[in-house]
Amino acid sequence: MKNTIWFFPLILLVSLAACNNEVVEQKYETTVVQQRSISSTVLATGIIKPKVGAEVRVGSRVSGIVKILNVHVGDRVRKGDLLASLDDIELKAQYDQAAANLENAKTEIKYAGIEKERQEELLKRGLLSQQASDLATKAFEIAQAQGNQIAASLRYAKIQLDYTKIIAPIDGVVASVSTQEGETVTATFTAPTFLTIIDLKRLEVRAYVDETDIGKIIVGQKAKFTVDTYAGTNFAGIVKAIYPKAELIDNVVNYVVIIDIADSKNKILRPEMTTTVNILNETLENVIAVPNNALIHKNGEDYVSVLKDGKPEERKVTPGLKNKTLTQIVSGVVKNEELILHQ
Repeated sequence: MKNTIWFFPLILLVSLAACNNEVVEQKYETTVVQQRSISSTVLATGIIKPKVGAEVRVGSRVSGIVKILNVHVGDRVRKGDLLASLDDIELKAQYDQAAANLENAKTEIKYAGIEKERQEELLKRGLLSQQASDLATKAFEIAQAQGNQIAASLRYAKIQLDYTKIIAPIDGVVASVSTQEGETVTATFTAPTFLTIIDLKRLEVRAYVDETDIGKIIVGQKAKFTVDTYAGTNFAGIVKAIYPKAELIDNVVNYVVIIDIADSKNKILRPEMTTTVNILNETLENVIAVPNNALIHKNGEDYVSVLKDGKPEERKVTPGLKNKTLTQIVSGVVKNEELILHQ
């Protein structure tokens, strides 16, 4: 009986000791120190815009009634295609009149030339005065000048007639149409817009970079960007220009960085799509880099917790390049050491 009384307390003590061991033994989320490639990027938002000359507003240089409209929104056109035609009856009549006047002028020049030659022959024979010969020469030269003037009028009439044919100035897609058949357009100081054509092959990204990051950007840097339409697709680009003038957006100073689209991944990008841009600032290969949540910041210094024999050991480190997920460690840890990750 006495043995039984001592047996139960012994079991209780063993059980409590086991529980205490479980409490002491703590589990950590860790990572192994490795050599990695680390890149520093500048994050910005942006908008896809047509390049200069890639968006053209096509208008009319003459007034008239829209006789034929050959295209609609979304149509693909090539440079030189006939987009629309104006009623050309009046301008055709003016052209025909100028052509007839030119034929008449040619006849006047022909006979004025014959008369000039006749007068010069008579002058050589002494049968005509010098004054009469000069008058014939004058009449011939006046006829020539009038002929040149009429020829210029014919060329002008031809140009005006050609303006009734609205021709595509570039390859692209019809983005908007603002005129319909039967409408009258009036050309005054500004040409009325018929339609807008955009060349979707000549687009660029206009990224808005915060003033704190603009000093890190230089022309020629590589960039990647995404659009909501093609989630998960990274498009490649190159920094082409940095605008010197700032833009104030929501009371934040931003600078416009123009990015050429180097690879569209065979996707159709369109103007006004919003983008998330990462501009590659610096890349280091084969350096010690750890996850950002492995670092502890205290009193202006950086530390890591190295796991040694199951116990954490705090160690001061010198950080280097940093991005959204990784931080380069210049000194303080070595490859294959195990670090504790902090929440």
